[in-house]
Amino acid sequence: MAVPFITEVKRTHTCGQLTKANIGEEVVLFGWVQNRRDHGGAVFIDLRDREGLTQVVFEPDIAKEAHELAGQLRLEYCIGIKGKVASRGTQVNPKLKTGEIEIKATDLTIFNRSEPTPFLVEDNIDTAEDKRLAYRFLDLRRRPLQQSLMTRSKMNAITRSYMVGNGFLELETPFMGKYTPGGARNFLVPSRLNPGKFYALAESPQLYKQLFMVAGFDRYFQIVKCFRDEDLRLDRQPEFTQIDVEMSFVTQDDIFTIIEGLIKRLWGEVLGIDIPTPFMRMDFYESMAKYGNDKPDLRFGLEHIVLTDLIKQHGAAGGVPMMFEAVEQGGIVKAMVVPAEKPMSRAESDKLEEFAKQNGAKGLARAKVGEGGEWTQSPLSKTITPALRQAINQACNAKTGDLLLFQFGRESLVHTVMANLRVHVAKKLGLIPEYGSGGVWKFLWVVNPPLFEYDEETKTWAAAHHAFTRPHDEDVAYLLTDPGRVKCHRYDVVLNGFEIGGGSIRLHDPKVQAEVFKALGISDEDARAKFGFLLDALKFGAPPHGGIALGMDRLAFLLTGAESLRDVIPFPKTKMGTDLMTGAPGDVDDKQLRDVHVRPVPPPQK
Repeated sequence: MAVPFITEVKRTHTCGQLTKANIGEEVVLFGWVQNRRDHGGAVFIDLRDREGLTQVVFEPDIAKEAHELAGQLRLEYCIGIKGKVASRGTQVNPKLKTGEIEIKATDLTIFNRSEPTPFLVEDNIDTAEDKRLAYRFLDLRRRPLQQSLMTRSKMNAITRSYMVGNGFLELETPFMGKYTPGGARNFLVPSRLNPGKFYALAESPQLYKQLFMVAGFDRYFQIVKCFRDEDLRLDRQPEFTQIDVEMSFVTQDDIFTIIEGLIKRLWGEVLGIDIPTPFMRMDFYESMAKYGNDKPDLRFGLEHIVLTDLIKQHGAAGGVPMMFEAVEQGGIVKAMVVPAEKPMSRAESDKLEEFAKQNGAKGLARAKVGEGGEWTQSPLSKTITPALRQAINQACNAKTGDLLLFQFGRESLVHTVMANLRVHVAKKLGLIPEYGSGGVWKFLWVVNPPLFEYDEETKTWAAAHHAFTRPHDEDVAYLLTDPGRVKCHRYDVVLNGFEIGGGSIRLHDPKVQAEVFKALGISDEDARAKFGFLLDALKFGAPPHGGIALGMDRLAFLLTGAESLRDVIPFPKTKMGTDLMTGAPGDVDDKQLRDVHVRPVPPPQK
């Protein structure tokens, strides 16, 4: 008589749980057939669930019926087995927690058979990602992905425990709200009940969490899904999850303390690593000067050297007219030193120019430092004056055998090219791995950035973060006279070259808020139309408040050492924002469009 699995016979253990301490016990396991081996009578399988593998053996002299049925087993069959735990003797598998035991099966049931899978469900496979995404339900059976998602689940639990333990309330905010300008492009949702009107999917709970502070909830957090209709890349998806935090009656130091404590707890409980706190702090302008961006990777050196003032001092007489012209036109000059201890061949340095051009540069000037400070392998050596060459060598602390890389021109482009070049060179020299931490964790806060950034196309000032960020008190006087000079209480927490969170102290003073709007060219009427509900709230005793959002996807990506952000998201989108498994986004019929008062526009002809 067949054993009634599930209804009466329940699972007793997982497939990663049994050890030699369980020898002699009768157990029941459920899972999938990882592999099958027929050894001339006995049938061996590895049974897999999310916790691991257990070897099961079917022998005719122990259970003839189960042995015969085991002959039908194939990869990915979903089965249940019952049997006794036995020692594997000398045939131990040291790679498995269950490697000292096996199950002598007495009963077997096949819950469901599997067709041949489009790829093998193994830890390491070279199957194209598109195919794996099309069959994501199979891809997710692979142990690396299961471990990543189990880690992510643990991170959620740790976060909730830590935040609640520090007096935070987990409160929900709407996904669908009113479109407000600024930040990323929103996904729009047509309203059936309000013809011609649209909701916007929230790119962040920003305004709602500020309203929680006005409402007196004091400490809020949420692990929340957000949406941004942006171009995608390695560490970006159209829908993502963040740990959203807001606090009343705080300075940015108070927020830093809370977030550092959360990160310390996550790294401690997930990886068993004690992260030292407080984190290092770096001024925004220092970060831009030394690293070219506001998310520097501090696991290695290769700092940039700004030569702009030096070129100004030597002028056109320095013998490098292109550098001088760039400075005269308001640009900057930067250098980076590839040390002699990590030599690059001429061919390798030539390839760096190709990389620079791919990042928008016109080229990449370079020079090898020879004996006595002379420059070789460089057209610059023909015209540069000895005085300027010596000054650059001294500024760069260059020594014989070093390779100098130069970039000059528009400030934003020079920063971008040199920032990307710095990381590219570090990977080429083996200073950091291609992906993953390499066991080194370098956290820092980047602080005191500008409140505004100048838009070259529109010739206007725009909010660098959002219009509700509090300026430094000493800079309020410059809001209308010199906006570019105004620094603010905004901050990013950075890890190994990735921004893992960002936030700010908010504006709670309606008078200063009005001046910020004026600096941005937003009239009182526009401000009321776009942000009226928040402006009204700030008039009714709004407390000083501030907050931050940590990228949960990015944290999981870094904690697990994944190669791609898609490896820590259960059902991710491709670079084109499509879901290869379900076919989203898909077509809808005319009636559905009429119901939401939308008329499709044909795509432009190619």
